[in-house]
Amino acid sequence: MSHQIFTEPKPRAPLAVPLSLPIPTIKEWRQSMTKEQKIRLGWGFVHFGIAVFCAWKGHGSLAMTALSHLVIYDAVSAALCVVVDVLSNFDVWSRSSIRHPFGLQRAEVLIGFAMSVLLLFMGFDLIQHAAQDLVAGFQGDEDHEGHGHSHGGHGHHRHQRVPNGTIDTHALLVIGATLVSGIGLKNHVRIGKALRFAYISNLPSILSNPSHFLTLSCSGLLFLLPLLSVTMYAWVDRTLSLTIAVSMIILGLRLVKILGSMLLMRYGGEGVPEVIKAIEQDSAVTTIEEASFWQVHYSLCMANLKLHVHLSDASTEVKIRERISRLIKDRLGGVYGRGKRTWDVTIEIVPSS
Repeated sequence: MSHQIFTEPKPRAPLAVPLSLPIPTIKEWRQSMTKEQKIRLGWGFVHFGIAVFCAWKGHGSLAMTALSHLVIYDAVSAALCVVVDVLSNFDVWSRSSIRHPFGLQRAEVLIGFAMSVLLLFMGFDLIQHAAQDLVAGFQGDEDHEGHGHSHGGHGHHRHQRVPNGTIDTHALLVIGATLVSGIGLKNHVRIGKALRFAYISNLPSILSNPSHFLTLSCSGLLFLLPLLSVTMYAWVDRTLSLTIAVSMIILGLRLVKILGSMLLMRYGGEGVPEVIKAIEQDSAVTTIEEASFWQVHYSLCMANLKLHVHLSDASTEVKIRERISRLIKDRLGGVYGRGKRTWDVTIEIVPSS
């Protein structure tokens, strides 16, 4: 006599979310490129070539060297923007899976964070070069004063003047490359929305982006160098170089803070205390037990709340969820990112006794 001790489990419905999605290979990535994306990638290489050319030709000017560093950052960022844009052709980029709950869009945040660290290192490197040039300039002046008569007044000064035509060509190439990347190819669009400065936010679109604003303004100032005397040229060249370096450090620190908060699943925008206060003032809400706000990537923010409420009837819970979700999306969606980010709001309702 046999007994069936173990019974077969009941058939389970397949998971709505797949375990994982295929990550494209380099060949698949290349084959999926549209004509526009190919043009953008090609321009990225041209932009990088312009940056290298400017760095090679402008080694005699600290300001031109500093600006070439900034253009290299812009060129690499332009190429990475195309890489990310092509990846968005695949489901794994935006579709959720068990392995990648938010798709691969967080990889873009990680890439941006790495680029912001690179921007910081470049800024500190430029400050070091400017300091070395300043010390060498003082030593050259002392040597010139001490030995000028014995050498017939022909002491060598380290800070040499770059030919005027080279400066003008350098500035025009940088301005042209920045305008093409910023207006035509929309380089730095997502980072520019995250990196907002109030005093330039009302300028035209390309100038409201801090990276483009810095590149274009410093390129315009280069046109002043040929008009200066030899002594003024050296000091203005050093000052402009330090200005670019400090600006790069400020931009890098701001990006590290914003993108780092995304990687740590935090929300770095404004308006959260005001939203929580508005929820507390809702007549149906008695207590806010939990409230967490965080940003997953450039396009998605999440809010998770646990509320104790008075439920007068069956429809009260639905009305509260709709009211609070609308409050969060209206307040925070408009403050941070100018309404371009999607808010996913989850509310747990606990009836108050």
